[in-house]
Amino acid sequence: MDTELGLHRTRDAATWPAEEALAAMLDNQQSALFAVRNALPALASAITEAATRLRHSEGRLIYTGAGASARLAVQDGVELTPTFGWPHDRLAYLIAGGEPALVRSAEGAEDNASAGATEMTALTPTPSDVVIAVAASGTTPYTRAVQATARTAGAQTVALANNPNAPLLTEAEYPILLPTGPEFLPGSTRMTAGTAQKIALNLFSTRLMTELGRIHRGLMVDMIPSNAKLITRAHRMVSTLTGLPEPEAAALWHQAGSVKIAVLMHAGLSRDAAEARLAAAAGRLDVALKAAASSS
Repeated sequence: MDTELGLHRTRDAATWPAEEALAAMLDNQQSALFAVRNALPALASAITEAATRLRHSEGRLIYTGAGASARLAVQDGVELTPTFGWPHDRLAYLIAGGEPALVRSAEGAEDNASAGATEMTALTPTPSDVVIAVAASGTTPYTRAVQATARTAGAQTVALANNPNAPLLTEAEYPILLPTGPEFLPGSTRMTAGTAQKIALNLFSTRLMTELGRIHRGLMVDMIPSNAKLITRAHRMVSTLTGLPEPEAAALWHQAGSVKIAVLMHAGLSRDAAEARLAAAAGRLDVALKAAASSS
């Protein structure tokens, strides 16, 4: 496997000056960007299908992995609720070794394929679900079993791996190869391979939330305003989208209860009518605004 190979030119880096060694580590990270750029067509196809499955259903995003890959996958998923208002009950995580493995290494758990199959079966996957499986090697038995069980149930399976011809990729409906090559430290896939995974996950989830209407005109209009800073941000978004001065936008936001409803109320709808219009538009503010304009 490429990620298990070392870089001959850096094998004596421990004897180098710190700045020189750091520069070599950084240079090796460049391959992560190239790997993701080459994977953009595969990412786009997977996102389009995921949006189709999730848009008019109660389907879930299910992240799975082991070790460093699992931690990156979970990090991506947990940000979706505060950032985009994605419901907690439409997120699930299957981690080799369980939740404790997020903070304490449980490397042996990745070999337990039966646990992966059992845990996915317990989630009762359906064709409305989207499963994102992440493994640098692409050989992890736990992650492969989770994915195989989900695919048998008809769920969309999206696999991210860093080694060509990895089983996880060949067994997925939507394989995304991120060929980052040898690591600065052989096998330390938290480095360049992990960087590529993180970038790809960021792109996947952000574009998916965009297609699901949770971003409007470059703004996170479904974010959860859970503190003073975010409440101020919500006021600012209403002001930006309506042209109202910020004090008036703040008052409208408090009346409406959300950025999207505030914008629709500014367009002339009552709160109840705005909620109904937004629901009919599957949460897409642009569609709801066009419908409101055409009916006025």
